[in-house]
Amino acid sequence: MVEENNDKAEIYSQRVRAGKRTYFFDVKSTRSNDYYLTITESKRKFKDDNYSYEKHKIFLYKEDFAKFMEALQDTVNHVKGELLSEEALAELERLEHAETEAAVDEELKWE
Repeated sequence: MVEENNDKAEIYSQRVRAGKRTYFFDVKSTRSNDYYLTITESKRKFKDDNYSYEKHKIFLYKEDFAKFMEALQDTVNHVKGELLSEEALAELERLEHAETEAAVDEELKWE
């Protein structure tokens, strides 16, 4: 029942497609007009000619936004700066650039 009430109070939503996964970033409000973020990973699973979605959800409250963003950025910077080879980093940057261009192209279509 709580989830049903939360879905009705959605304020803003953004979707990120990433291969077999889709991430949803949803801003929701509480009954007391406070705001929080849900981050949902949705992965399509095939079984016996049917499919279903496996979902994982994180609830992030506004008082934790700054700490979460700092830890996420530090972790991404560590992977990019310390763990990836120069070749892997160049490939990652190429893919990020291609995805950005594809997203812009998709937004510009008049369908």
